[in-house]
Amino acid sequence: MPEIQKPATPNPSRRTLLKASATAATFAALGSNFAYAQASDEIRIGLVGCGGRGRGAVKNAIESSKGVKLVAIADVFADKVEETKKMWAEEPKATFDFGKACYTGWDSYKELLANPDVNYAILATPPGFRPMMIDEAIKQGKHIFAEKPVAVDAPGCRQIMAAAKVAQEKGLGIVAGTQRRHQPLYLETIKRIREGAIGQIMAGQVYWIGGELWMKPRQPNWTDMEWQLRNWMYFTWLSGDLIVEQHVHNIDIANWVMGATPRLAISLGGRQVRTDPAFGMIYDHFAVDYEYPDGAHITSMSRQTDQCYNRTSETFQGSKGTAQVSAGRIFDEAKALSWKFNLKQDTNPYETEHADLIASIRAGKPINEGQTIADSVLTAVMGRMSAYTGQVVTWQQALNSKETLLPEKLGFDAPAPPVIVPMPGKTKLI
Repeated sequence: MPEIQKPATPNPSRRTLLKASATAATFAALGSNFAYAQASDEIRIGLVGCGGRGRGAVKNAIESSKGVKLVAIADVFADKVEETKKMWAEEPKATFDFGKACYTGWDSYKELLANPDVNYAILATPPGFRPMMIDEAIKQGKHIFAEKPVAVDAPGCRQIMAAAKVAQEKGLGIVAGTQRRHQPLYLETIKRIREGAIGQIMAGQVYWIGGELWMKPRQPNWTDMEWQLRNWMYFTWLSGDLIVEQHVHNIDIANWVMGATPRLAISLGGRQVRTDPAFGMIYDHFAVDYEYPDGAHITSMSRQTDQCYNRTSETFQGSKGTAQVSAGRIFDEAKALSWKFNLKQDTNPYETEHADLIASIRAGKPINEGQTIADSVLTAVMGRMSAYTGQVVTWQQALNSKETLLPEKLGFDAPAPPVIVPMPGKTKLI
């Protein structure tokens, strides 16, 4: 096996982790009323990407805190903007007041982010566009809520890492859609793991194995580019494949618990059930063995197939016990329950992630998750690279990869990337 590589970011100390967790918990506990009373700055949202997740994120942000309203919307598709305008036409102006600030087309995100009335950008377009949009938002001085994943390839991850540093220098907040990092159940359980509740971590299993997702049949008037955009989940340059787009949630928990990024990945994957050309080029299952610098192995499984056993969870085995993180339970060496999170103390993480970011902005100490989410996305990309090529992939190989998936030219009439299903043993590691 290759030599052990140093993780991309230093392992956080116990004190650092607990301080970060306490800060997040404090913001949540104080709530929006306290934060708003301390600083009356209004949070004015600009939404880029008017799909279901983007609209949901707007509602979550507005419900999370006082003094929040939507002031602008943008999408490459005019029909999505019109649909959103109609959906929110009857909402109160106190929270939905975007008026004529509705932008469409390929440069609509630039127009929205240049709007001086926007100070909080929600970026919810297909992930392949996220790096350039985050860069633009930081350039325009906006705080950012970016849905996960924030990139689909190594160059995009490096771009996010650099952007996170610029945001830090400019005092801008970045929170990703990894909502578990703002959920008390996860915060309290992982805090105990890091304090030694199960001893040294020896192994773990993270799963997102579930059913198929939506697909929009191709229409006669669609160009290749529009077809791919309308079905963005099924094209690697737009989604990163299911291991990056969806399973990054669970992989992020693995990195959080381990306090590191893996040194290498060995993966299997394929396209066994979802084989129709309508589903583009992505796989329908992955299985990855991530080896971390201390020798621990984390098994990662992701799948999107109907009529199968489903599971979304994260479990870790240590020298002194086991932690079922997703369930908020810890067991001792004798397999007896030693601690259980009180579910009455949990919150809606989709709202809490916005509440935490907004409270941190108003406190003058914006949260910046840019490096953290970039590390987790690159971990997922690393697993995909191994599965696509059939090769062992090290962290340094993934980090230094020059494979750029975003096409040079964008536009409905621009050439869409070719639809080629990766074949292990034939697809080259770049």
